[in-house]
Amino acid sequence: MQIQPAQLSAHLQKGLASLYMLHGDEPLLVQEAADAIRACARAHGFTERSSHTVSGSYFDWGAVLAASASLSLFTDKQIVEIRIPSGKPGKDGAAALQQLAEQSRGNTATLTLVLLPRLDKQTQASAWFAALQAGVAIELAPVGRDALPRWIAQRLAAQGQRVADGEAGQRALQFFADRVEGNLLAAHQEIQKLALLHPGAELSFAQIEAAVLNVARYDVFKLSEAVLSGQTLRVQRMLDGLQAEGEAEVLVHYTLSEDIRALKRVRQAIDQGSPLPMALREQRVWGTRERLFGRVLPRLDDATLARLLHAAQQVDGIVKGLKRPDWPTDPWQALARLAMLLCKLCGATAQAGVTRCPN
Repeated sequence: MQIQPAQLSAHLQKGLASLYMLHGDEPLLVQEAADAIRACARAHGFTERSSHTVSGSYFDWGAVLAASASLSLFTDKQIVEIRIPSGKPGKDGAAALQQLAEQSRGNTATLTLVLLPRLDKQTQASAWFAALQAGVAIELAPVGRDALPRWIAQRLAAQGQRVADGEAGQRALQFFADRVEGNLLAAHQEIQKLALLHPGAELSFAQIEAAVLNVARYDVFKLSEAVLSGQTLRVQRMLDGLQAEGEAEVLVHYTLSEDIRALKRVRQAIDQGSPLPMALREQRVWGTRERLFGRVLPRLDDATLARLLHAAQQVDGIVKGLKRPDWPTDPWQALARLAMLLCKLCGATAQAGVTRCPN
Protein backbone atom coordinates (compact mmCIF):
# COMPACT_ATOMS: atom_id res chain seq x y z
CA MET A 1 0.00 0.00 0.00
CA GLN A 2 1.40 3.37 -1.02
CA ILE A 3 0.61 6.38 1.17
CA GLN A 4 1.70 10.01 1.04
CA PRO A 5 4.07 11.36 3.73
CA ALA A 6 1.33 13.68 5.00
CA GLN A 7 -0.89 10.63 5.62
CA LEU A 8 1.60 8.85 7.89
CA SER A 9 0.46 10.45 11.14
CA ALA A 10 -3.20 9.55 10.56
CA HIS A 11 -2.19 6.04 9.49
CA LEU A 12 -0.18 5.47 12.68
CA GLN A 13 -3.06 6.67 14.83
CA LYS A 14 -5.14 3.83 13.41
CA GLY A 15 -2.48 1.21 14.18
CA LEU A 16 0.83 -0.22 12.99
CA ALA A 17 1.51 -2.30 9.92
CA SER A 18 4.12 -5.05 10.16
CA LEU A 19 6.19 -3.80 7.21
CA TYR A 20 7.22 -0.29 6.15
CA MET A 21 9.35 0.79 3.20
CA LEU A 22 10.66 4.37 3.03
CA HIS A 23 12.41 5.49 -0.14
CA GLY A 24 13.74 8.92 -1.08
CA ASP A 25 16.80 11.15 -1.14
CA GLU A 26 15.69 13.75 1.41
CA PRO A 27 17.45 12.78 4.69
CA LEU A 28 15.30 14.99 6.93
CA LEU A 29 11.99 13.59 5.65
CA VAL A 30 13.23 9.99 5.77
CA GLN A 31 14.52 10.51 9.30
CA GLU A 32 11.27 12.09 10.49
CA ALA A 33 9.11 9.35 8.97
CA ALA A 34 11.32 6.61 10.44
CA ASP A 35 11.29 8.33 13.86
CA ALA A 36 7.49 8.54 13.79
CA ILE A 37 7.20 4.83 13.00
CA ARG A 38 9.71 3.91 15.73
CA ALA A 39 7.96 6.08 18.32
CA CYS A 40 4.60 4.51 17.53
CA ALA A 41 6.16 1.04 17.66
CA ARG A 42 7.69 1.71 21.09
CA ALA A 43 4.31 2.86 22.35
CA HIS A 44 2.92 -0.51 21.20
CA GLY A 45 5.56 -2.52 23.04
CA PHE A 46 8.26 -2.93 20.38
CA THR A 47 11.15 -2.40 22.79
CA GLU A 48 13.96 -4.20 20.98
CA ARG A 49 15.53 -2.96 17.76
CA SER A 50 18.19 -4.36 15.43
CA SER A 51 19.68 -2.47 12.50
CA HIS A 52 21.37 -3.89 9.39
CA THR A 53 23.13 -1.86 6.68
CA VAL A 54 23.59 -3.57 3.32
CA SER A 55 27.08 -2.83 2.01
CA GLY A 56 28.72 -4.70 -0.81
CA SER A 57 27.84 -7.96 -2.54
CA TYR A 58 28.91 -10.13 0.38
CA PHE A 59 26.31 -8.93 2.85
CA ASP A 60 24.90 -11.71 5.02
CA TRP A 61 21.19 -11.70 4.31
CA GLY A 62 20.85 -14.86 6.36
CA ALA A 63 21.50 -12.83 9.51
CA VAL A 64 18.65 -10.47 8.62
CA LEU A 65 16.25 -13.34 8.01
CA ALA A 66 17.31 -14.95 11.27
CA ALA A 67 16.83 -11.68 13.20
CA SER A 68 13.37 -11.26 11.71
CA ALA A 69 12.34 -14.79 12.65
CA SER A 70 13.73 -14.84 16.21
CA LEU A 71 12.85 -13.02 19.42
CA SER A 72 14.98 -12.38 22.49
CA LEU A 73 14.26 -13.74 25.94
CA PHE A 74 13.41 -10.26 27.19
CA THR A 75 10.78 -9.03 24.76
CA ASP A 76 8.06 -10.43 22.56
CA LYS A 77 8.11 -7.55 20.04
CA GLN A 78 10.99 -6.19 17.96
CA ILE A 79 11.86 -3.76 15.17
CA VAL A 80 14.16 -5.00 12.41
CA GLU A 81 15.63 -2.17 10.29
CA ILE A 82 17.31 -2.74 6.95
CA ARG A 83 19.18 0.11 5.26
CA ILE A 84 20.16 -0.28 1.61
CA PRO A 85 22.09 2.94 0.75
CA SER A 86 22.74 1.89 -2.85
CA GLY A 87 19.12 0.92 -3.52
CA LYS A 88 20.45 -2.29 -5.10
CA PRO A 89 20.02 -5.35 -2.85
CA GLY A 90 21.49 -7.76 -5.41
CA LYS A 91 20.14 -11.18 -6.36
CA ASP A 92 20.35 -12.67 -2.85
CA GLY A 93 18.96 -9.50 -1.31
CA ALA A 94 16.04 -9.40 -3.73
CA ALA A 95 15.11 -12.95 -2.74
CA ALA A 96 15.55 -12.16 0.96
CA LEU A 97 13.37 -9.04 0.76
CA GLN A 98 10.61 -11.01 -0.90
CA GLN A 99 10.88 -13.61 1.85
CA LEU A 100 10.77 -10.89 4.52
CA ALA A 101 7.67 -9.42 2.91
CA GLU A 102 6.01 -12.82 2.98
CA GLN A 103 7.01 -13.41 6.63
CA SER A 104 5.57 -10.03 7.62
CA ARG A 105 2.03 -10.99 6.66
CA GLY A 106 0.05 -11.24 9.88
CA ASN A 107 3.20 -10.98 11.98
CA THR A 108 2.42 -8.89 15.05
CA ALA A 109 5.71 -9.63 16.82
CA THR A 110 8.18 -8.14 14.30
CA LEU A 111 8.00 -4.76 12.61
CA THR A 112 10.25 -4.59 9.55
CA LEU A 113 11.45 -1.17 8.37
CA VAL A 114 13.28 -0.97 5.03
CA LEU A 115 15.09 2.31 4.20
CA LEU A 116 16.07 3.04 0.60
CA PRO A 117 17.30 6.03 -1.45
CA ARG A 118 15.40 7.45 -4.41
CA LEU A 119 14.69 4.61 -6.83
CA ASP A 120 14.50 4.76 -10.62
CA LYS A 121 11.56 3.39 -12.57
CA GLN A 122 13.35 0.15 -13.42
CA THR A 123 14.01 -0.61 -9.76
CA GLN A 124 10.42 0.25 -8.83
CA ALA A 125 9.30 -2.33 -11.39
CA SER A 126 11.32 -5.10 -9.70
CA ALA A 127 9.70 -8.06 -7.98
CA TRP A 128 11.27 -7.29 -4.59
CA PHE A 129 9.97 -3.69 -4.65
CA ALA A 130 6.47 -4.94 -5.51
CA ALA A 131 6.69 -7.48 -2.68
CA LEU A 132 7.59 -4.79 -0.13
CA GLN A 133 4.49 -2.83 -1.14
CA ALA A 134 2.47 -5.55 0.57
CA GLY A 135 3.27 -3.43 3.61
CA VAL A 136 3.18 0.37 3.68
CA ALA A 137 5.38 2.21 1.16
CA ILE A 138 6.15 5.92 1.44
CA GLU A 139 8.10 7.92 -1.15
CA LEU A 140 9.83 10.90 0.46
CA ALA A 141 10.68 13.22 -2.41
CA PRO A 142 12.64 16.46 -1.97
CA VAL A 143 10.60 19.62 -1.47
CA GLY A 144 10.79 21.59 -4.73
CA ARG A 145 11.59 25.29 -4.77
CA ASP A 146 8.02 26.23 -5.68
CA ALA A 147 6.65 24.28 -2.70
CA LEU A 148 9.32 25.39 -0.24
CA PRO A 149 7.60 28.60 1.05
CA ARG A 150 4.45 26.61 1.82
CA TRP A 151 6.51 23.90 3.55
CA ILE A 152 8.24 26.55 5.68
CA ALA A 153 4.88 28.12 6.60
CA GLN A 154 3.52 24.72 7.66
CA ARG A 155 6.57 24.06 9.84
CA LEU A 156 6.29 27.49 11.44
CA ALA A 157 2.59 26.90 12.13
CA ALA A 158 3.40 23.58 13.81
CA GLN A 159 5.53 25.46 16.37
CA GLY A 160 2.96 28.23 16.87
CA GLN A 161 4.44 30.83 14.53
CA ARG A 162 3.29 32.55 11.38
CA VAL A 163 4.20 35.31 8.97
CA ALA A 164 2.02 38.31 8.23
CA ASP A 165 -0.90 37.93 5.84
CA GLY A 166 -0.67 39.14 2.28
CA GLU A 167 2.30 40.27 0.23
CA ALA A 168 4.56 41.04 3.21
CA GLY A 169 4.29 37.50 4.53
CA GLN A 170 4.83 35.95 1.11
CA ARG A 171 7.93 38.11 0.64
CA ALA A 172 9.30 36.86 3.96
CA LEU A 173 8.65 33.23 3.01
CA GLN A 174 10.27 33.68 -0.40
CA PHE A 175 13.34 35.23 1.24
CA PHE A 176 13.49 32.32 3.69
CA ALA A 177 13.22 29.82 0.82
CA ASP A 178 16.02 31.54 -1.11
CA ARG A 179 18.30 31.21 1.92
CA VAL A 180 17.70 27.48 2.48
CA GLU A 181 16.96 26.10 -1.00
CA GLY A 182 18.39 22.63 -1.54
CA ASN A 183 19.24 22.12 2.14
CA LEU A 184 16.10 20.94 3.91
CA LEU A 185 17.89 19.79 7.05
CA ALA A 186 19.38 23.27 7.48
CA ALA A 187 15.94 24.78 6.76
CA HIS A 188 14.53 22.69 9.61
CA GLN A 189 17.28 23.93 11.92
CA GLU A 190 16.62 27.56 10.96
CA ILE A 191 12.91 27.10 11.66
CA GLN A 192 13.72 25.65 15.07
CA LYS A 193 16.02 28.60 15.75
CA LEU A 194 13.15 31.01 15.08
CA ALA A 195 11.08 29.14 17.68
CA LEU A 196 13.76 29.88 20.27
CA LEU A 197 14.27 33.49 19.24
CA HIS A 198 10.62 34.52 18.80
CA PRO A 199 8.37 31.89 20.45
CA GLY A 200 4.69 32.08 19.51
CA ALA A 201 5.15 35.25 17.49
CA GLU A 202 4.04 36.61 14.14
CA LEU A 203 7.36 36.86 12.37
CA SER A 204 8.30 40.01 10.47
CA PHE A 205 10.54 40.12 7.43
CA ALA A 206 13.21 41.87 9.53
CA GLN A 207 13.19 39.09 12.12
CA ILE A 208 13.55 36.39 9.46
CA GLU A 209 16.23 38.34 7.59
CA ALA A 210 18.25 38.80 10.80
CA ALA A 211 17.94 35.19 11.97
CA VAL A 212 18.09 32.93 8.91
CA LEU A 213 21.55 32.07 7.63
CA ASN A 214 22.33 31.63 3.95
CA VAL A 215 22.63 27.84 3.93
CA ALA A 216 21.29 27.15 0.43
CA ARG A 217 22.87 24.29 -1.49
CA TYR A 218 22.47 24.26 -5.25
CA ASP A 219 22.21 21.34 -7.63
CA VAL A 220 23.49 21.85 -11.16
CA PHE A 221 20.53 19.92 -12.52
CA LYS A 222 18.12 22.19 -10.65
CA LEU A 223 19.90 25.05 -12.43
CA SER A 224 18.58 23.56 -15.67
CA GLU A 225 15.00 23.75 -14.38
CA ALA A 226 15.45 27.36 -13.25
CA VAL A 227 16.87 28.37 -16.65
CA LEU A 228 14.07 26.67 -18.59
CA SER A 229 11.54 28.32 -16.27
CA GLY A 230 12.94 31.76 -17.10
CA GLN A 231 13.79 32.58 -13.46
CA THR A 232 16.63 35.03 -14.07
CA LEU A 233 17.25 36.12 -10.45
CA ARG A 234 17.23 32.54 -9.20
CA VAL A 235 19.58 31.47 -12.01
CA GLN A 236 22.12 34.15 -11.09
CA ARG A 237 21.86 33.20 -7.42
CA MET A 238 22.36 29.52 -8.25
CA LEU A 239 25.37 30.24 -10.45
CA ASP A 240 26.96 32.29 -7.66
CA GLY A 241 26.25 29.47 -5.22
CA LEU A 242 27.64 26.75 -7.50
CA GLN A 243 30.81 28.77 -8.04
CA ALA A 244 31.22 29.34 -4.29
CA GLU A 245 30.72 25.61 -3.65
CA GLY A 246 33.50 24.75 -6.12
CA GLU A 247 31.31 23.08 -8.74
CA ALA A 248 33.19 22.20 -11.94
CA GLU A 249 32.61 24.69 -14.75
CA VAL A 250 32.57 21.84 -17.26
CA LEU A 251 29.57 20.20 -15.53
CA VAL A 252 27.61 23.46 -15.53
CA HIS A 253 28.42 23.95 -19.21
CA TYR A 254 27.43 20.39 -20.04
CA THR A 255 24.05 20.85 -18.35
CA LEU A 256 23.29 24.09 -20.20
CA SER A 257 24.54 22.90 -23.58
CA GLU A 258 22.73 19.56 -23.29
CA ASP A 259 19.45 21.42 -22.77
CA ILE A 260 20.16 23.55 -25.85
CA ARG A 261 21.05 20.49 -27.94
CA ALA A 262 17.91 18.67 -26.80
CA LEU A 263 15.73 21.68 -27.54
CA LYS A 264 17.19 21.91 -31.03
CA ARG A 265 16.72 18.19 -31.74
CA VAL A 266 13.10 18.29 -30.61
CA ARG A 267 12.49 21.50 -32.59
CA GLN A 268 13.85 19.84 -35.75
CA ALA A 269 11.67 16.78 -35.18
CA ILE A 270 8.60 19.01 -34.83
CA ASP A 271 9.53 20.91 -38.01
CA GLN A 272 9.74 17.56 -39.81
CA GLY A 273 6.18 16.71 -38.78
CA SER A 274 6.50 14.85 -35.47
CA PRO A 275 3.95 15.75 -32.78
CA LEU A 276 5.52 17.42 -29.76
CA PRO A 277 4.82 14.53 -27.31
CA MET A 278 6.39 12.02 -29.70
CA ALA A 279 9.42 14.24 -30.33
CA LEU A 280 9.99 14.63 -26.58
CA ARG A 281 9.78 10.87 -26.00
CA GLU A 282 12.17 10.14 -28.87
CA GLN A 283 14.72 12.52 -27.33
CA ARG A 284 14.19 10.98 -23.87
CA VAL A 285 12.89 14.17 -22.31
CA TRP A 286 10.91 13.16 -19.24
CA GLY A 287 9.33 14.54 -16.08
CA THR A 288 9.80 18.19 -15.22
CA ARG A 289 11.95 18.81 -18.31
CA GLU A 290 9.15 17.46 -20.50
CA ARG A 291 6.73 20.03 -19.08
CA LEU A 292 9.24 22.87 -19.41
CA PHE A 293 10.25 21.89 -22.94
CA GLY A 294 6.60 21.69 -23.91
CA ARG A 295 6.04 25.24 -22.68
CA VAL A 296 8.96 26.92 -24.45
CA LEU A 297 9.47 24.92 -27.65
CA PRO A 298 6.43 26.12 -29.62
CA ARG A 299 7.89 29.64 -29.44
CA LEU A 300 11.56 28.92 -30.21
CA ASP A 301 12.48 28.48 -33.85
CA ASP A 302 15.37 26.45 -35.26
CA ALA A 303 17.44 29.52 -36.19
CA THR A 304 17.25 30.86 -32.62
CA LEU A 305 18.33 27.50 -31.22
CA ALA A 306 21.17 27.30 -33.76
CA ARG A 307 22.52 30.63 -32.47
CA LEU A 308 22.23 29.39 -28.90
CA LEU A 309 24.10 26.23 -29.83
CA HIS A 310 26.86 28.33 -31.41
CA ALA A 311 27.05 30.36 -28.18
CA ALA A 312 27.37 27.12 -26.20
CA GLN A 313 30.27 26.07 -28.44
CA GLN A 314 31.98 29.39 -27.77
CA VAL A 315 31.62 28.93 -24.02
CA ASP A 316 32.96 25.37 -24.30
CA GLY A 317 36.23 26.84 -25.53
CA ILE A 318 36.32 29.44 -22.75
CA VAL A 319 35.78 26.75 -20.09
CA LYS A 320 38.76 24.90 -21.60
CA GLY A 321 40.99 27.98 -21.41
CA LEU A 322 40.55 29.52 -24.85
CA LYS A 323 39.63 33.13 -25.62
CA ARG A 324 36.65 34.00 -27.76
CA PRO A 325 35.91 37.38 -29.37
CA ASP A 326 33.12 39.34 -27.66
CA TRP A 327 32.93 36.88 -24.77
CA PRO A 328 34.24 37.20 -21.18
CA THR A 329 37.51 35.39 -20.53
CA ASP A 330 36.35 34.23 -17.08
CA PRO A 331 34.54 30.86 -17.42
CA TRP A 332 31.88 31.67 -14.81
CA GLN A 333 31.06 34.98 -16.44
CA ALA A 334 30.76 33.23 -19.79
CA LEU A 335 28.54 30.54 -18.26
CA ALA A 336 26.37 33.24 -16.72
CA ARG A 337 25.94 34.96 -20.09
CA LEU A 338 25.01 31.67 -21.79
CA ALA A 339 22.57 30.79 -19.01
CA MET A 340 20.95 34.20 -19.20
CA LEU A 341 20.60 34.04 -22.99
CA LEU A 342 18.58 30.85 -22.69
CA CYS A 343 16.82 31.91 -19.49
CA LYS A 344 15.54 35.19 -20.91
CA LEU A 345 14.29 33.46 -24.03
CA CYS A 346 12.44 30.89 -21.95
CA GLY A 347 10.99 33.59 -19.73
CA ALA A 348 9.92 35.67 -22.72
CA THR A 349 7.90 32.81 -24.20
CA ALA A 350 5.12 33.54 -21.75
CA GLN A 351 4.54 36.95 -23.35
CA ALA A 352 5.72 36.62 -26.94
CA GLY A 353 5.35 34.58 -30.06
CA VAL A 354 8.48 33.19 -31.72
CA THR A 355 11.43 34.61 -29.83
CA ARG A 356 14.81 35.14 -31.41
CA CYS A 357 18.18 34.85 -29.78
CA PRO A 358 20.36 37.96 -29.71
CA ASN A 359 23.44 37.81 -31.91
